Amino acid sequence: MENLSIVVSFELTLDPFSIPPGAKYPMFLFGIFIYMFSAFCNLTLMLLIILTQSLHKPMHFILFSLPLNDFMGITSMLPRVLSDIVTETNNTYYPLCVLQGFLLHMYGGGVLFILAAMAFDRYIAICMPLRYNALMTPRVVMTIVALVWGFDFLFICVLFSLQRMHSRCRSHIVNVFCDNPSLIKMACGNTIVNNIFGLFTTAIMQIISVSIQIFSYVKILIACLVTNRSDAKSKAINTCVAQLVIFIMYEIVVTFYILSHRFSNVNANLQKIMGMLIFLVPPVMNPIVYGLNSHEIRKHFLKIFHRKISA
Repeated sequence: MENLSIVVSFELTLDPFSIPPGAKYPMFLFGIFIYMFSAFCNLTLMLLIILTQSLHKPMHFILFSLPLNDFMGITSMLPRVLSDIVTETNNTYYPLCVLQGFLLHMYGGGVLFILAAMAFDRYIAICMPLRYNALMTPRVVMTIVALVWGFDFLFICVLFSLQRMHSRCRSHIVNVFCDNPSLIKMACGNTIVNNIFGLFTTAIMQIISVSIQIFSYVKILIACLVTNRSDAKSKAINTCVAQLVIFIMYEIVVTFYILSHRFSNVNANLQKIMGMLIFLVPPVMNPIVYGLNSHEIRKHFLKIFHRKISA
């Protein structure tokens, strides 16, 4: 039986990547490029929505939460991982580890709820275009945004509060970043309650998000099939397909990562890479898909870009 004793030190050790010799700095530079590109795109999208009066519409107010959430997610994970790669230290402190895990889980839940809110907005816009402005009033939009972040914060707070049930008997994080499953693995005693509640919380968040999206997209698909306007049908399909592709990719990676923590024979590096993809793919893809896919946002971005070039 494993001999365990309560650990009181705040210093933790993260599990490093197995990086081939000579690949450390190319990987660091590639990671910096990914982070700078994502940060630029997401911050630009947020600034465009804030500063452009014509973008102050319900759809864009809901959309604003997406780059904000993506920037929080990639900033909470990637700079720390890149720092550990280049310095080869892999040390952190328990409060910082909990904070990182909390923000990363907030990001993960935020993706689910924000995409659900955007799908519902598209359902109203496509299926009830004449009633859109009457239904999606500023008060309703602010309520939707508040519910998105409120439910997300509540679920993650309850999830992390369960860690107080156990003392720590280990100081090694079996991952390159901190998250709830990795923090639970440091606990003393039986953590089955934490694992069950973690899966239950994930399932509830998934059910809420997927149910809203399935309802919205089925209604949109039906509306597209019965309409005779080819331009409206094409626009609706393009909007929905882009969002569905991002969501399905996210779901595949998240599902693999969550299940990998329940099995001991999963390759450690594969688990780390899949975990990182959760916080890399959406923040890189979302501003491109939702920014360039929107005619209004693309028009204002190109206008500012040409103004900067000619100045």
